[in-house]
Amino acid sequence: MTVTETGGTPEHTQSPEHDTGHAAHAAHTGHAEAAEAAGDGPEPGHEAHQHGYAKQRDQHLKRLRRIEGQIRGLQRMVEQDVYCIDILTQVSAGTKALQSFALQLLEEHLRHCVADAAAKGGPEADDKVAEATAAIARLLRS
Repeated sequence: MTVTETGGTPEHTQSPEHDTGHAAHAAHTGHAEAAEAAGDGPEPGHEAHQHGYAKQRDQHLKRLRRIEGQIRGLQRMVEQDVYCIDILTQVSAGTKALQSFALQLLEEHLRHCVADAAAKGGPEADDKVAEATAAIARLLRS
């Protein structure tokens, strides 16, 4: 069964342990415009930062929309009482697609964000390596 693509967009959510306030998060992640909108400018000594995935942003969004279509297809399959194994096959395909996306994003993060921090050295480099290590551990557990 082929699952069709939908035009919806994925929502961005953040886990509570990372919720440090919009302005602080925006300044930490380099979202200068969001920090300014929240009443804060970039922290002194921190220039605006572009995420590692920025150059492939449109490709990533297209890929996520395709994955979203796969997931919506699962819902339709259940609504249509499709055979269990066929649904599980599609679940496996959706899971593989998300894992593949996560690995691509991780690679871009390592090549851009972590590499930049490592080149600068200091505590920021250590923080970026620890952050990437934690993300890898979460991916391995999933």
